[in-house]
Amino acid sequence: MDKSNQIDTFGRITKVSRETITSFKLYEEILIESNKSFNLIGKSTINEIWTRHFLDSAQVIDFIDKKDKSIIDLGSGAGFPGLVVAILAKDRKIPFRIELLEKSKKKTKFLEKLIKKLKLKVNVINENVFEKNIKMKNEVFLLRAFKPLKKTFELIHNQATNWNKILIFQGKTGKEELLLASKSWDIKYKQRKSITSSDSTILEIKELKKKIE
Repeated sequence: MDKSNQIDTFGRITKVSRETITSFKLYEEILIESNKSFNLIGKSTINEIWTRHFLDSAQVIDFIDKKDKSIIDLGSGAGFPGLVVAILAKDRKIPFRIELLEKSKKKTKFLEKLIKKLKLKVNVINENVFEKNIKMKNEVFLLRAFKPLKKTFELIHNQATNWNKILIFQGKTGKEELLLASKSWDIKYKQRKSITSSDSTILEIKELKKKIE
């Protein structure tokens, strides 16, 4: 799919304004330029940013309740999905408070540059959540290309309080990971099919409880 068709598809599915499409074009431009200096996205996806990254990230906003105001994206990297959600929330006038947690200083600077250029109110936290005992009080957790489920569940179990929902992007190995994790965890979840890949799902978790061994 060429770029103009990708943009048309993105606009048709997300129903965003022309101004917001312009914001995403600026995002793409800065992303491609920055990717020459350090690895933000795989080179094989450079020509598919609008579908593989923007649209893939965008679909998650429809699974977030508007009453859940506080959102954190763990391991945000190039801003997927957290920064995409922030742009869509601005377009839809939803007052989400979004935090992007990223351990890499280079990626943190990239995110801060983007946020300034796009005039967004988003907080970036430059910390390694596994090395520093950060207590997270966010209502919604977003995770895309983060850690294996078992490690993710341990982190949220130990360091998060009062959350309402965890949304995890999963690929081909998602079912196997979920089966493995369910041996140690009682999980109340829903699996949603991805709109960008037949091999992918979004795992929506409402409850998580560690099993007694």
